[in-house]
Amino acid sequence: MAIWLGLACLVMLAGCGSPEPRPHFKIGAPYKINGTWYRPQFVTEYEAIGIASWYGEAFHGRHTANSEIYDMEALTAAHPTLPLPSIVQVTNVANGRTLVLRVNDRGPFVDDRLIDLSQAAARELGFERQGLARVQVSYLGLAQLDDVLIYPGEPRQYAMAQCVLPRPRALVC
Repeated sequence: MAIWLGLACLVMLAGCGSPEPRPHFKIGAPYKINGTWYRPQFVTEYEAIGIASWYGEAFHGRHTANSEIYDMEALTAAHPTLPLPSIVQVTNVANGRTLVLRVNDRGPFVDDRLIDLSQAAARELGFERQGLARVQVSYLGLAQLDDVLIYPGEPRQYAMAQCVLPRPRALVC
């Protein structure tokens, strides 16, 4: 009898899918992609100049590294090590255009690129056609989880999360 009850429970559970991933704060453990090690970490300051690329339709509608849904028309970005989600300011060095973006994904993992932007962000910064641009990236802070995505032409302030790091790799918000 117990065996049949156990089998019945397993059959019922097999029909249940796992719950939909929910957006979450993420730092993550060090990881290796294409022979390069990346070490995500909690930061309070970050500024770098490097090459930005963009990604679009192939990833549109898929989950990002922190389980948000990627929207190529939103002002978002992917970075290999910043905490997720974060807010960064990105400036195209060639033309001076600046945007505030939500970092909610990991990447880019090609060459020595610094950051991967959504197609809309690349368009707004003026390098969609070229595909690459030299940019300056400045970390502004963690984004709130419930913050909605921002789209071009929608002026709005990002609300920063109030988080602390009480022990290694554990965010408390």
